[in-house]
Formats: sequence, C-alpha cells, structure tokens
Amino acid sequence: MSVELDGAGVVITGGGGGIGAALARKLAGQGARLVLADLDGDAVRAVAEEVGGVAVAGDAASEEGVRRLVTEARAALGEVDLFCANAGVAVHGGPETPEDGWALSWEVNVMAHVRAARELLPGWLARGRGHFLATVSAAGLLTSLGSAPYSVTKHGALAFAEWLSVTYRHRGITVQAICPQGVRTKMLADTGKEGEFIMGASAIEPEDVADTCLEGLRDGRFLILPHPEIADYYAARATQNERWLGGMNKLQRKVEQAIEH
Repeated sequence: MSVELDGAGVVITGGGGGIGAALARKLAGQGARLVLADLDGDAVRAVAEEVGGVAVAGDAASEEGVRRLVTEARAALGEVDLFCANAGVAVHGGPETPEDGWALSWEVNVMAHVRAARELLPGWLARGRGHFLATVSAAGLLTSLGSAPYSVTKHGALAFAEWLSVTYRHRGITVQAICPQGVRTKMLADTGKEGEFIMGASAIEPEDVADTCLEGLRDGRFLILPHPEIADYYAARATQNERWLGGMNKLQRKVEQAIEH
C-alpha cells in the first residue's frame, strides 16, 4: 500500500546526514511534515531548519530514546504516518570484534526498529493504517565482507521487517525495506580501502537512494533496491548457494590481496 506524502507526518532517524538527510529533503518537497532525529544535534538541527522540520537530538535506539522520539513526534505531528528507521552503524571486524561493538550494532541496527514498532503499532492498529520504512542495506540480503556485526544485524533488521509485514499487512500496516549497496556517505568512507575496493565502482549518491525510495513509497513494494542488480544476486544466493558462497569467497581473497598491496 502506498502512502500519501502531502501532509503526512514523517519521522526519520539518522536525519542529520547521508541517506536520512537526502530523504528528508525529498519528502519535504512532496509536502511531508518532518521530525528528524540524530545523535549529532548540530547536524540534525541544520537539516531540520532547511526542510522546515522539527529536530530531536539524542539516541534513537535505546528504549527511552525511542519512546521520547515518538512522544515528541506525536506532539509535533499529531500521529506518525510514516516512520523511517534509517539510523545505522557499521562496526568493522569478525568474531574478534569487542562485545560493545556487537552490542552497539544490535541496539542500533535491530532493536531501534523493534522499539519503534512497539511504540507505533498500538496507534496504527487502532486507526487501521501506518507505514514503516526500514533502511536495511544489501548486506541484509547478501552479506558484508569485512563486517560480521553489520552483516548479522542487517539480516536481523530484514527479518524483523518481513515479520512485521506478514503479521500486520491485512490490518493496514505497510512495511518496506531499503536495501542499497554502496552509498557515498561517511559510513562508506569509514570502510577505507576495503570498502572502496568492493563498492566504490558501483557506489551511488544519497540523493539517488532517496529518489528510489520515493518510487517505492508510491508503489508500496516491500523491497526497495536502489541497485537493481541486487535482486539477481539475492536470487543466486537462494538458488545457487554453493556457487554464490564460492564467488563471495573469491571476492574476499581479492580484497585481501588488494589491501596487502
């Protein structure tokens, strides 16, 4: 089910930059009323001022932070029509990643979505409509070389979005998942040579992601793929799993060789 953006009350987490800021600008251009959240108070206030929205600085992942965000959003908007769970973190490493890195990834990439849904669903179900847009990443469909915490938690974010969709779509709740590959944001820059080697050639701008999001919001499809080729990779992962795993391992070896040199 599509969402009418003109006059809609919209919340975007991670709205101080990257995809969140680009999406805020696009939605404001469609007449949406915006509440933007971000840990970076200065950044989110600047974007909110630009788009005529309300800024909420602070943690949009903790239980208290999510409750505060939804409360302030309802005070500003009336009801939240569209919630964009966009904030995310990418912690580099494998099993050796410290416990706090795994915990942060889980809190921001998964539990922030769970907690937002917990706050929003009672009101949405009562009125028979609501829209949840999760920024998942292609890592949730495939994997992310170099970051086990990101891969695992983005799979979790996708699984939760799917669960919401199959559980509540007949009650007026629309759930969608944005799954871009490389996007030219600070997150990609922070991956260094490894990320540039893997995703640099196909990386797109945040504005491109926002444009594809608008198309997806209009037609209501569950998977929104700013990189259309991800659909083929996802199909290959499911139907030719051994071949896909071998291909990904080959890419891993190429990355290791490139970094060594």
